[in-house]
Amino acid sequence: MEENELSKGIFALAEAAWVEADKALVIADLHLGIEEMLNRQGVMLPRFNFAQIKRRLEKRAFSRVKPELIVINGDLKHEFGSISEQEWSEVIDMLRFLQQHCSRIVLVKGNHDTILGPIAKWENIKIEEEGILLEKSRVFATHGSAIPKAGQYRKAKTVLIGHEHCAVTIREQYKQEQFKCFLVGKFNGKNLIAMPSMNTVSIGTDVRREQLLSPFLQQPLGRFRVFAVADKTYNFGKLPGLD
Repeated sequence: MEENELSKGIFALAEAAWVEADKALVIADLHLGIEEMLNRQGVMLPRFNFAQIKRRLEKRAFSRVKPELIVINGDLKHEFGSISEQEWSEVIDMLRFLQQHCSRIVLVKGNHDTILGPIAKWENIKIEEEGILLEKSRVFATHGSAIPKAGQYRKAKTVLIGHEHCAVTIREQYKQEQFKCFLVGKFNGKNLIAMPSMNTVSIGTDVRREQLLSPFLQQPLGRFRVFAVADKTYNFGKLPGLD
């Protein structure tokens, strides 16, 4: 898996991150139920997000690794202030699917993850407000919408964040193509890996051209490396080199 290595011992498996030392698979920003919200707004989008996420995990992750732990690094669901029928059905089905592939699941709350209380009662599923420290690798997984205050965060060597839905646009002569991507750099002396979203409805935020939301990324990104997600993971080098 060396060709997919984002940082020492951390590998890209499509949009997921595999932390080898802890046998942990980290995924982020599934936004289950997003199609129902768009349908209510008049956007007639077929409901494919759940099926495509499941298919990509089976093909690109679970065919290659056997995790003991799966971390959902925020925004499992989409709606802010409520939970729709589609969301609740897909959240339950997704958790059952993930449970088939690991011993336990940790759900790190994202800014979209409201009304998840009943899930906390599920066996082998734990909800974390700010994040989780993977002890062997000292990787701290947090959603990325805020800087954690937890003491465990200070022990981390590497921080894995979601929230930003990282993507880049590559232009070549008269055509351009957008890719989901990982951004790898530093934040306050720690290694930082910003993940792409698992959501398949949109590719994400062009990190070179759009305003970024995460406080972890409110900094010059010239030294950040880009790993694009396509049929495999491509190391595009440093962000300015894409011009």
